[in-house]
Amino acid sequence: MSLLDWSLLVLYSIGLIAMSIYLGKGQESQEDYYVGGRSLPWWAVGISTMATQMSAISFISIPAFVALKPGGGLKYLQWEFPVPLAMVFIMIFLLPFFRKLELISVYEYLEKRFNSAVRALLSIVFMISRTAATGVAVFAVAVVLSVVLKLDPFYTVLIIGIVTVIYDTIGGMKAVVYSDVIQMLILVLGLGTAVVYGIKMAGGWGGVLEFLRAHPDRALAVDFSHWGLGDGNEYNFWAAMIGLFFLAASYYGCDQTQTQRELSAPDIKEVKLSLAFNAFARIIVVSAYILMGIALGSALFNHPHFQEVMSPYLEAKKYDYLVPVFVYHYMPIGIKGLIFAAILAAAMSSLDSAINSLSAVFMRDFYEKYINPNPKSEQILKISKISTATIGAITVAIALMLTKMKGLRTVVELINQIGSVFYGPILATFLMGVLTRKTNPIGMIIGIISGVLFNLGLWLFAPGVSWLWWNFFGCAVTCIVSYLVSLATKPYDEERTKGLVLWDTNLLAEEKKWIPVYILIGIYTLGMILIGVAISKTLAGML
Repeated sequence: MSLLDWSLLVLYSIGLIAMSIYLGKGQESQEDYYVGGRSLPWWAVGISTMATQMSAISFISIPAFVALKPGGGLKYLQWEFPVPLAMVFIMIFLLPFFRKLELISVYEYLEKRFNSAVRALLSIVFMISRTAATGVAVFAVAVVLSVVLKLDPFYTVLIIGIVTVIYDTIGGMKAVVYSDVIQMLILVLGLGTAVVYGIKMAGGWGGVLEFLRAHPDRALAVDFSHWGLGDGNEYNFWAAMIGLFFLAASYYGCDQTQTQRELSAPDIKEVKLSLAFNAFARIIVVSAYILMGIALGSALFNHPHFQEVMSPYLEAKKYDYLVPVFVYHYMPIGIKGLIFAAILAAAMSSLDSAINSLSAVFMRDFYEKYINPNPKSEQILKISKISTATIGAITVAIALMLTKMKGLRTVVELINQIGSVFYGPILATFLMGVLTRKTNPIGMIIGIISGVLFNLGLWLFAPGVSWLWWNFFGCAVTCIVSYLVSLATKPYDEERTKGLVLWDTNLLAEEKKWIPVYILIGIYTLGMILIGVAISKTLAGML
């Protein structure tokens, strides 16, 4: 890394902190701090939502999955097919309803609809799982970057953590969203540059075809031949289309890290526009990741020096070092700093969202409910910022502790699997609240436990079932059990549910004007699938 490259990283970090100081002026309430005064424009919310999902793990791991991982390749494309449909689902049934209720923590709804026990249960699951997952994600990125930055992972974590916690604590949700917009721009520039240099290093498109001829499994974009239900095949069309639909619906519709952005939009129309933007734009960025994977895989295949440099990592099956090693050794001065800034930006984007949303859940669901039910208005904003800084410090501390431990290379995959144990039951909880009047608290709690236990059973006793399916099965089991238990126990007071069930609002009547958008998204999804099939067949013919 040259002085220019390091200067770019330092200036970028200082710029984020300066921006947060500017955006933090005029904050007077929790609404200002946690949901940006509900005044953030749809395009910023939409880009921020996408930036958080397009994290540093994605920047590093998707190209590595496509280029190197056994069973990888263009198959990753089919993971994106259900996302637009999941966006339509939550545009109709979830987020507009939550926005109408003027929530800050999405889990507040669960106490209104069920009781405080259901709210506390899901809030605790969110806080524990998100804190651990974010700490692991920061650690994973830091370990990879430390090799090429020639720094101990401990210090790489500190760089990411200190800058993010400072600007997030000062600027709140506005700083999170607008920093994500900047980070997304840097990410796209970094992606495009890496693709161009990778293809050039491979010897042009001819080198890309040589790579695919040598690895024809990489050219299969859509796999209809497996289901992932006992055949041991994790990555196929059916598991992705069904399982990831439920994962995406839960993540974008019920996870505080995502819903908090949508709750920051001025009105329901802006909420829907931000989600529609993600339905159309997300696959474009993911396709760029996939293209980068093909480009870097081709460069590795055609370039002996690159093979030599990567050989220690390939022997150890540390595929995630592909992108950082390529950037460090083959990008020119200045561009190198830009791309490492992109990776750091993606890491910060995930961390800032997590600690802000964790702070919001802690304050609304625990501090203001159990610790200090009547906080003074002049103190609540200050306490909220202290909460953000403290939770940020805890998350960074988890990442720092992991840097001192060994044998954690597979933890990231483990965290993703743990998330899929819970995503289905979490989605089911909100759906049973929003869509039914008869589901009662005891039924809901038993349903959640049943869904989680069913998924744990699949994990332990049915290893041939793809973990992508857990999202579907967990949701289905939770819905069925919660409803049946509710019918078999004390009838729920339906007076309590008034205004808390979708059918009691006029939101569905307003959906007519959005039908053309939904149809367009459906056509777009079908088009993506057909393009994936066409890519598979075309490449098969060429190879």
